[in-house]
Amino acid sequence: MRAEKELLLNEIKQKIDASKGMIVAKYDRLEPNLSWRMREQVAKEGGQFKVVGKRVFLAAAKQAGIQFDVDLLQGHIGVVFVSQVDATSTIKAFCKFSSENGDLLKVLCGQLEGKIVPGAEIDTLSKLPSLNEMRAQFLSLLVSPMSQTLSVLEAKVKSQEATNQ
Repeated sequence: MRAEKELLLNEIKQKIDASKGMIVAKYDRLEPNLSWRMREQVAKEGGQFKVVGKRVFLAAAKQAGIQFDVDLLQGHIGVVFVSQVDATSTIKAFCKFSSENGDLLKVLCGQLEGKIVPGAEIDTLSKLPSLNEMRAQFLSLLVSPMSQTLSVLEAKVKSQEATNQ
């Protein structure tokens, strides 16, 4: 039995080392069909959900150099390992699924860019636009004045053409 736990510990540590971030969540009454749908949605956004034992997770995190508050991790926990640099899309998918399904999953904390982040901040991040959405908003800010100027100039040219005819 000890060898099995050692293998599980190594597997979780490898996932922690390979991930760009993590979301630690408490779950209650997560039915298999819901679990499958949630895993599918999170996987589309570059994440992987894994149910882990607290002791094994804490030991693997400690080996990886991450210290979680033991008192914060109450109940059964699952971890979303984020493989993308932009974790917001994975966070959004996870939090959206949670809110759509009666908050069966509650974000306890996370680890992003080497820092432990409280669950409330993870929820706040889920409401922010993703990196691609922010890029699109920024580009629209740059293009909008040019587009408006072009419209004014086109209107002036058309009015000049109408008066010349």
